[in-house]
Amino acid sequence: MSVQKPMGWKELYLKEDWWAIYLGLGIVILAIVFFYGGSPFLRSLSVLPPTWTDPGKLIEHFSTKIGWYAMEFIVWLIIFSISTNILGFKQSEYIPSFIFLYILSIITFTIGAYKPLKHYGFEAPLVALLLGLLISNVVRLPKWMDSGFRVEYYIKTGIVLLGATLPFTLVIWAGPVAFLQATIISITTCLTIYFAATKIFGLDKRLSSVLGVGGAICGVSAAIAVGGAVKAKKEDISVAIALVTVWAIIMIFFIPYFSKLLNLHPAPVGAWVGSSEFADAAGFAAATAYGSMVGNEEPAIRAFTLMKVIGRDIWLGIWSFVFALIATLKWEREEAGVRPSVMEIWWRFPKFVLGFVIASIVITIIAAQYSLADFNKIVEPALIGPVKNLRSWTFIFCFLSIGLTTRFRELAAAGKKPFGAFTIGVIVNCTLGFVLSVLLLGDYWIRMTAK
Repeated sequence: MSVQKPMGWKELYLKEDWWAIYLGLGIVILAIVFFYGGSPFLRSLSVLPPTWTDPGKLIEHFSTKIGWYAMEFIVWLIIFSISTNILGFKQSEYIPSFIFLYILSIITFTIGAYKPLKHYGFEAPLVALLLGLLISNVVRLPKWMDSGFRVEYYIKTGIVLLGATLPFTLVIWAGPVAFLQATIISITTCLTIYFAATKIFGLDKRLSSVLGVGGAICGVSAAIAVGGAVKAKKEDISVAIALVTVWAIIMIFFIPYFSKLLNLHPAPVGAWVGSSEFADAAGFAAATAYGSMVGNEEPAIRAFTLMKVIGRDIWLGIWSFVFALIATLKWEREEAGVRPSVMEIWWRFPKFVLGFVIASIVITIIAAQYSLADFNKIVEPALIGPVKNLRSWTFIFCFLSIGLTTRFRELAAAGKKPFGAFTIGVIVNCTLGFVLSVLLLGDYWIRMTAK
């Protein structure tokens, strides 16, 4: 495999990674300014459909918030149009495609907010994937519309915003035991899938690394981040995303109903979901579903958040850096027969991860001024909340784009070997997650969520 020549410092304005950083950190800075200024503007702008069962209430919501939806659309369109124009995309194709994507996103959020569907795990991200796949494989949109379905750009921006919702103080509040469990789960799952893929099924090491990290952390975003770090093929990333999606859906139903069969406390189940679910949205749906089954959602949701969103997701930057080093210093040196320069590691590293880390550090400094109770009461709704909502929009843009650019025949062409390797990892991950969360640390999670 030949090593692509880096574009140098031109990447500061010609690469999606940097634009994701500019956009994500720009939103974080604005959120901080409005937070300290006491302005509710960003909270109003980051509007989302509420959970609903009565259509009348939903109609009332849109009739009163339509102006904010319009303004939000204009802001997204201006930001993405300017950046994609600089990146070289035709605006005559991008703009109408993004208009379609935004309207479809509102429909997706609305369907995902329908309470009976939410109860069974059909949250907005899952709805986005299914709706996108349905349209892609039934309607077959014009090829030029792919210009607006910028999967990587949207998810990278969302990952930077994710950093702002994960201050390092939350790791401290979660306790060293929770972080240790997350570390064990992440390392074991990644190595299991990687070695099963390479040693048992003989798959390419780049595909194996994308599969391993995709199963170890947060699915789609992890696959894209590490795929860029190791220069994996686009098809490799698509395969990993497909497998993550399939198993995420299965786990939404398996863990809650199996736990109900054993009549488990919701806190250990929430931690188990956090250990063994492969997507944040799907995990939240599974934790909520079990909490609803037993009539006590809060412990399940809190344990899931501490375990998955804080414990495992924080490994995104670590794995990206590790595999960037391995790919640059070992794999490509062996393939190209030349010693790579130290700067190659920098060019290879997925830069948007830096945005994730910077956003987390900035919010950590702010969060350090508050106790956990005050953080949840003051910082969470006024500062973190708007950022989470805007992050949700970028994630929905991403998941819809994945579905709208994926054909079932392409997924079938991936073959049985990636599925086999990933499934071995799922079995190990799910079993280890149950042992740690329920059998060994069940009492810890009950005490932790009771605080």
